[in-house]
Amino acid sequence: MPKINGNEIRPGNILEHDGGLWAAVKVNHVKPGKGGAFAQVELKNLRDGRKLNERFRSEDRVERVALEQKDQQFLYETDGKLVFMDSETFEQTELDADLLGERRPFLQDGMVAKIEYYGDEPLSVALPQKVTCKVAETEPVVKGQTAANSFKPAILDNGVRLMIPPFVGEGEDIIVHTETMEYSERA
Repeated sequence: MPKINGNEIRPGNILEHDGGLWAAVKVNHVKPGKGGAFAQVELKNLRDGRKLNERFRSEDRVERVALEQKDQQFLYETDGKLVFMDSETFEQTELDADLLGERRPFLQDGMVAKIEYYGDEPLSVALPQKVTCKVAETEPVVKGQTAANSFKPAILDNGVRLMIPPFVGEGEDIIVHTETMEYSERA
């Protein structure tokens, strides 16, 4: 694994630090009037989600880790485990449903997700950026409510609550951003 200097750390880099794997979330390069420059880095542990603020001087050397990404198809869920299949080798992988967190309801049968591996250990699951969902229930349109930035609450067929424009009604398909969990457009 390549070692990089502390001032070369960028957001999104995966680092091996203090015996764990950490993702650089925020990086702020500081040049104080007195003393050497350093990078103030907010790190997130990829295994347990802990956060850590660390200072790296430009002389510090850190291990940069490259994760392998594989496209895998979601098959089913059993006992809090999500079962994915590699489309090339047909090998099945079981992952904790907790890896997806609040985005779990957007995972649909047969969906292809990107799974990041460190060796043989799966660390994260990335869903497609946009997913099609059906509006299960929402309030009726209020006449005269035509302002462009007005939204109304809705519950989707997967149980997720979000705000949608007033012109979208029950039973309609919409496209939702999985990262921000917000309405994108009509399907």
